[in-house]
Amino acid sequence: MSSSFGKMLTLTTFGESHGAALGGVVDGFPSGIAIDEDFIRSEMARRRPGSTPLGTQRSEDDVPRILSGVFNGISTGTPIGFIIENKTQRSQDYSSIEHVYRPGHADYTYCAKYGLRDYRGGGRASGRETSCRVFGGALAKLFLREEGIAVNAAVIQVHGIKAEGYEWKPPFSPPLYAPPCRNLEAMIKAVEDARNDLDSVGGIIECHITGVPSGLGEPVFDKLDAVLAHAILSIGAVKGIEFGRGFESARLRGSENNDEMRAENGRIVFASNNAGGILGGISSGSDIVFRSAIKPTPSIAKTQLTVTDEMVNTEIAVHGRHDSTILPRAVPVIEAMAALTIADFLIQKRCYDKR
Repeated sequence: MSSSFGKMLTLTTFGESHGAALGGVVDGFPSGIAIDEDFIRSEMARRRPGSTPLGTQRSEDDVPRILSGVFNGISTGTPIGFIIENKTQRSQDYSSIEHVYRPGHADYTYCAKYGLRDYRGGGRASGRETSCRVFGGALAKLFLREEGIAVNAAVIQVHGIKAEGYEWKPPFSPPLYAPPCRNLEAMIKAVEDARNDLDSVGGIIECHITGVPSGLGEPVFDKLDAVLAHAILSIGAVKGIEFGRGFESARLRGSENNDEMRAENGRIVFASNNAGGILGGISSGSDIVFRSAIKPTPSIAKTQLTVTDEMVNTEIAVHGRHDSTILPRAVPVIEAMAALTIADFLIQKRCYDKR
């Protein structure tokens, strides 16, 4: 099982939803970076269970404990080890599904691969593992901040309701972490309606990365957008990603989709950003913009058809503390993986520039 991400800046994680703790190691992090633990805790708080009334009723502090790699509030350049304790897990909530596969979950596929599964909240396949990603992403954001780079994401669609009439002015506020828009209440109501119907909804999260210099990314297999797609699609709830105009570009002519260029004050500027800030897999200097499709939370109390691990047809209704939508808590996870990716490429470029 692969539990590491990155080339020069790597995040390796461990832990399960109902184990004693989760944690990991961030290796390759530059020395001399001020480690703002209040900022790290604020990032963790955005993702933690119980952080929004639209999500799970499970509540965890999710205060990470840094074990190494930081001295007097400054990164030393050595591996940064950390741990996040699980304190309020209720494994008994899952006893009824010990031998039953949940639709939409990785229960069956984990059994197909490993011959067994941790049925308590999904084990390693649980969204709880993303807490480690947010810790690593918070460190990456602290590094990127010193480089003038910012990563911000927001919910722009819930179920079939798209945010209307909004401006992109981060940061965005709970409970949905959507930009202020004409139909924000309708978007929130869609989540509440699903919850009242014992169901769940998904949506779309948009992410903007500003201040990225041109020249990040590698030709062919390690294109910047390819690695970003890898990072974002590794998040369990994500089912699709597009950059810039994305799938809409398939309906355009080249004259409509190309971003025209001009030279101003000794630098290249683009008249538009249909490419989403990446050309040929390399950053252009424009804002990097992508959108991620987030599936509905699969654990729902509505009765569904399924099978047992002995291949017996049955029904299931998943009770317990689950999100009616994963969207607001997925926002900081999207940002974290994007930040880790950009930070890794920035460190790679520094190495190449020194050759």
